[in-house]
Formats: sequence, structure tokens, C-alpha cells
Amino acid sequence: MAKYESKQLRNLAIIGHGGTGKTSLCESLLYVTGKSERLGRVDDGSATMDYEPEEQKKHVSISSAANFIEWDKHKINIIDTPGDSNFTFDIKCSLSVVDNAVVVIDSVGGVEFQTQKVWEMADEYSLPRMIFINRMDRERADFNKVLESIRTKLKKKGTPLCLPIGAEDKFQGIVDLIVMKAYTFADNKGTGKAMDIPSDLAEEAGALRASMVEDIAEADDELMNKYLEAGELSAEELKAGLRKGVLSGSIVPVICGSAVKGIGVTLLADLAASSFASPVDRGLMKGKKPGTDAVEERQPSENAPFSAIVFKTIADPYAGRLTLFRVYSGKLNSDSAVYNSTRKITEKFGHIFFLEGKNQKQAEVLIPGDIAGVAKLKETVTGDTLCNEKNPVIFEKVAVPPPIMSFAVEPKSRGDEDKIASSIHRLTEEDPTIVFSRNIQTKEMILSGMGQVHIEVNIEKMKRKFGVEVNLNTPKVPYLETIKGKTNVQGRYKKQSGGRGQFGDCTIEIEPLPRGAGYEFLDKIVGGVIPGQYRPAVDKGIQEAAAKGVIAGYPVVDFRISLVFGSFHTVDSSEMAFKIAGSMAFQKGVMECQPILLEPIVNIAIEVPDEYMGDVIGDLNSRRGRVSGMDTSGTNQVIKGQVPLAEILKYAPDLRSMTSGRGNFTYTDSHYEEVPSYIADKIIADSKKEAED
Repeated sequence: MAKYESKQLRNLAIIGHGGTGKTSLCESLLYVTGKSERLGRVDDGSATMDYEPEEQKKHVSISSAANFIEWDKHKINIIDTPGDSNFTFDIKCSLSVVDNAVVVIDSVGGVEFQTQKVWEMADEYSLPRMIFINRMDRERADFNKVLESIRTKLKKKGTPLCLPIGAEDKFQGIVDLIVMKAYTFADNKGTGKAMDIPSDLAEEAGALRASMVEDIAEADDELMNKYLEAGELSAEELKAGLRKGVLSGSIVPVICGSAVKGIGVTLLADLAASSFASPVDRGLMKGKKPGTDAVEERQPSENAPFSAIVFKTIADPYAGRLTLFRVYSGKLNSDSAVYNSTRKITEKFGHIFFLEGKNQKQAEVLIPGDIAGVAKLKETVTGDTLCNEKNPVIFEKVAVPPPIMSFAVEPKSRGDEDKIASSIHRLTEEDPTIVFSRNIQTKEMILSGMGQVHIEVNIEKMKRKFGVEVNLNTPKVPYLETIKGKTNVQGRYKKQSGGRGQFGDCTIEIEPLPRGAGYEFLDKIVGGVIPGQYRPAVDKGIQEAAAKGVIAGYPVVDFRISLVFGSFHTVDSSEMAFKIAGSMAFQKGVMECQPILLEPIVNIAIEVPDEYMGDVIGDLNSRRGRVSGMDTSGTNQVIKGQVPLAEILKYAPDLRSMTSGRGNFTYTDSHYEEVPSYIADKIIADSKKEAED
């Protein structure tokens, strides 16, 4: 492989809605540029970039993958990203370390919901980008309709650089509007045959070219003056102006083609090399000096101190942990000691390598802009900054979004509980959006993530990588019990069975406390009706009974106990007897104090396009939710409110279905409220039935 300078590097992410052919486009780029000897296909599992068994099984990308091509004296690093919103964190991590983005849009579907979301992510990082309208050979493919959806949904005027020749099964090539030549393709190798523009396309091509020239001229004052004077610009002037417009973001080139047929792919590679930003064009990277708010800057220069950020971690049961990172400044050789400023540790680097899908190509030295990997780092994980210890810096990491869906996991084999915990811990190193916890109240192991697909994929990985199989169940809702009334009640325990007996007798007052106040125990015994050594036992018996619940098996909370009277036996009384007496008094007393069930309420924020607002609000109301306000996010509306946790345990697939995949939501814990009686009765009945079984 040739050696490159940073100005010859191009880092780009392939982004877009699921099913638009992003991976197929990557495979075609590898093939037409000579990197691959055969064209990998997603459908038959031969794609270089979809190498995880779960991806090959589902025929869909579930994890970002990196590769590179060499084209026109440039090295183009490509990150193929998933298109499913379940893997948003992975997409965002990839976008955070590239300098450009190619947005793939389907010729039939046009701009879809996830297209809008990834476009907004690219906006966050101010990435130069171009649009590739893919699958022009599909039935109902419509180039102009897609252009209109770009204008209306992305609020951006795309600048077409080519025009399709034919459509659907008659799609055979493109007209390059810069050189005004037509190219038809007889194979899928991207080598189009140049010819004159077909007469039936000449007028449309001329109009589109005039519009393109105006867009390019507007990006450069000097070009605009020349265009106004001469009425035309040369191909070289157009390319120079196009690059300037793409880098500034004023121009978003639009090209079209068919990835599986190789049409338009060479033009994409040409534009990536000639018009996209190099690491040098993107300029300095800003971070913080560790432990302070002082800004630290790193220039994309080999002479600057080394700095890089980790954007992906892959847990491999055989090779150990693979760490993928982007270099921002300085140089790095194999067998180097590198400082992790995030964790304040030094890591020993062995061999460094460039990524080729699941394969690796050993690298001698890395320079600013390189995307590379290293194996077997001990503590470094996604988001960490790597740098020179004498010149430390910490770059901002991508925020991990809160999980939106949870399942209770139980082992298929007895004794696998510890293996589950350790296996999931390894998976969280790879994917921080997977959250594992133990619910002390329900005694369940809970696995949370970004959606059902996300969790199921990780369960499949756990089975394949670590040999652990689990069942997924809907988590139990952590209800609570409390009281609304007060009472005075006696608990008396007497047992005589030959020899020494058991005797404990206590009278307690039970009263409710404000929500969230917890539990109080007051010793109001006067005199010695209950000796001091037995009173803590009453308290302990009450606490144990409260933890087990009274009406439905859920912990009782927010109440005060006053121990007011009792009696004892000099021989038969014991701590155990008074513990049992306290428990008996409590259980009897709760039933006299208007016991109720409490349920967890969450704050929810649901983001949807305007047209789904009515349906989503109506559905939220049917789930006993309350809308508290509205907000906007880009072109979407955000519905804010509160809803019982029990009503949204399976909300993710329901919202997806309701909004055709265009809605998403987040939620956070808020407080507990009384469960309506008609629902509480069913919960109590189910609890009793479960206890009997």
C-alpha cells in the first residue's frame, strides 16, 4: 500500500435509513476500485462489511464496520453504519470521528425518518456530505420525486451532478453534468462507456446543468463574477468551486445509481477524492486539559503531540478486546506506550492495523486522520481519549442515550447466573447502551437497551461468543404497597409444646407517612411491659413483614410504627417470639389501614412527525398517560408527559408500528402514584394466584 499524507486522506461514513443499500454501496466501492476481487452481497451473506453472524442471518447491518479504498492518489476510509434506530449510538460514534458523510436514499422511499435523524446527527458535527440516490433500477424508482423529498424533508436544496438514463428495469447509466457526457454500464464493475447525451435527455440535462453551475458559482464570489461575465465555467473551475461549496456546506451534491450494478459508484469515488474534506481541511480538534475547563487544541499535524479517540470496542472471545480509534494529531508506531487520559492509565500498544471489515492490515505508522485498530488493551473502552502523557488532552465523548426497553433475563441452564453477568459485562464494553442491573425488589436480572431488536441481537451475541443462553421475559413492575389510614393493633404469639414455650405480645400504632418518607419506628413503651432487649425484635419483625408485602407481595412503604404496649413472660419470652408478634401485628394492622398499591410513574418524551401527533397523544391517553407540554426538535414534535411504567414496557414496538418507524422516545423515573382500584384488584388477584402456584 502506498504511503499517504493527511491531506490525501478522506474519512467518510455511509449513513441512511435501513434497507437503502448502504452496505451494498460499500461493497460496490470496494469492488469497482479493485480492493475486492468479487462483489460482496448482503443477501447471500458474502458482504465484507456485514461479517457478524447476526448480520448475515438477518441480512441487515447491526454494527458499524470500517474499510478503505485507494483511488486517484487518495486513501478513502469508509465506515458503513447501521440504518436501524436501535443502533443510534453506534451511528453517532462513527459520525463523531469522520470528516464527511454519504447519505444513501432509496429511489422509491425517498427521505425516510431515520434519514432525517442521521442528517441531523451529521449537522451536529458540521460534516460535508453528498447524497447517493440508490437502487434506480427498482420498480417505481423516481429521481425527481426523491429530489423533492430532499427539499421538503431535509430542508436542503440538493444539487444534482448527474441525471439517470432510464429508470426501473430500463435504468442503464447516468449523464455526468460536469463534463456533459453520458455513461452506460454493461457490467457491475463501474466502468461506464462514454457517449453523447441521448437526445430525449438533452433538454433536461441542460436545465439541470445550468442550475448546478449557478449553485457552484454562488459558493465562490470570484467564480460568480466570472460566470456573470462569461456565462459559463470550465470543468476545472466547476470542480474547484464544487469542492469549496461542499466543504462550506453550501452545496450538497446529489448523484444516483445502483450499487449492485456498479452504476454511479465510480462517480462517487471521484467526488469523495476531489470534493470531500481531508483531516487538514477540517482543521484543529478541541478538547480539555485533564481536570480543568481549559481548552486544549490539537492541529492535524504529524509534528503535534499524539492524540486519538476510541470510537468502537469489539469484544472477541478469542482475540480479546479490539479497540478502534481515529488519530487527530501526531504519529503513532507499533509497540508504543500510550496514555489514556480519560482513565489516567498507560496502555501498551502491540501491533496496530488498518481495518478491512473483519480482516486487518498491519500498519507501520499512523498519522493524523488515520482510522485504525489495536488488540488487547486492558482498560480502554469506547469514548476514551488516547494521547501523549506529557501533553495530555481529553476530547468530548458521545453521550450514551438512556435505554428505552427492558427485559428480565433468566438462564436456560441452572447455575449460569454468574456467567450471564460476566458475559453481559463484556458486551457492555462493546456497546455501552446495553445496561445490566439486578432489581432487588423483584429479584430479577434486567437487561435494558435501545429496543427489542437491539436486545435480541446482543442475546444472540452472548450465546455465540460466550456460550450462555437465556430466556427473555417481560420485567415485573416494581409496585409498592402503602396505607391511607391508621389503627391500633395487637400482635400476640404464644406457643407451648412441652418444655420451654414461646411468648411475645405487643401493641402497635400504624399511621401513614408522606410519599417518599420511608419507614419510622418509635419506641413509646412506658415502664417495663416489654423489656428493652425485646423491642428491637419487634422492629425487625415489622421490617421483614413489610419487605414481603401484605396485600400483593410488594414492599410496604411510607408508614410509622409506634410501639405502645405489650407483655412478656419471664421464662417463655424471646427475641424470636417478639419478632413474630411484631410481624403478626403489622400484617393484621395493614389490612385495617386502607392498604393501597403504588405504581412507578415515568417522565416520557416522544418525538414524532406532525402527522402522527393525534394518534400518539390518543394512544398515550389510553395508557393512562398525561401530556404536560410540547416542544420541537428539527422538523418533529416532542410530546412530553407522564405515564405509568406498566403501560410502556412494550411501548417501543408499538410506537414504531404507530408511526411507521418514524417515532422514538426516552423516559426517566419520576415518582409513585396510587394504582386505580380496578387495576389494583387484578394485580392483587394475579399475585395471589402466582403465590398459590
